[in-house]
Amino acid sequence: MRLDFSGGRALVTGAGKGIGRGTVKALHALGAAVIAVSRTNTDLVSLSEQCPGIETVCVDLGDWEATERALGSVGPVDLLVNNAATLQTQPFLEVTKDVFDRTFNVNLRSVVQVSQIVARGLIQRGVPGSIVNVSSMVAHVTFPNLAVYSSTKGAMTTLTKVMAAELGPYKIRVNSVNPTVVPTAMSQKVLTDPDFARKLKERHPLGKFAEMEDVVNSILFLLSDRSASTSGSGILVDAGYLAS
Repeated sequence: MRLDFSGGRALVTGAGKGIGRGTVKALHALGAAVIAVSRTNTDLVSLSEQCPGIETVCVDLGDWEATERALGSVGPVDLLVNNAATLQTQPFLEVTKDVFDRTFNVNLRSVVQVSQIVARGLIQRGVPGSIVNVSSMVAHVTFPNLAVYSSTKGAMTTLTKVMAAELGPYKIRVNSVNPTVVPTAMSQKVLTDPDFARKLKERHPLGKFAEMEDVVNSILFLLSDRSASTSGSGILVDAGYLAS
């Protein structure tokens, strides 16, 4: 299934590392004009070297006013990938206000704000579009010490459906991908205990965690016209974990 995003303009948040970075590289290779958003400028510099011609925006999406200044006049965007996220492990009884607020601001509130900016532009232009929210399988299952992070992803599941319902009449599709553990720096925070990591992997019927390419391919599918009748849905990239 050959995908071609030539002529389209895509915005990817959390583009500096991991899934976001992989998505930028894939979209760039498939012909899209890409706007890469990250709060770490060194990541954007190195990404620009790997993907000549991309636009970069350095902003902390946890800051509403700074995000509005940085992206409010970003111009026409056809495709949006809301990937930015932060993860700090805390047992439920030790959850702090600072971690709660920061996690919800980055993981969920920024999805609302950036999606509003992009959707309003699409509606004004009268063109269809596609939004993909990068969620997690912990929207559906519990992991120890992830009360706040999991809550943001559970809320994202409902937000995705609401966005799909309200934006559908404007021909804007909204979906999510929900991966299991992926070999990124963020996921390693959950796998500090080797015994837990081993047991967790064994619970996956396919006997493995997801590869980043698997997640990126699902994002590309949902962005593309190949999924033209899919909206309000979530693709589990979980190696069968929820079936176990």
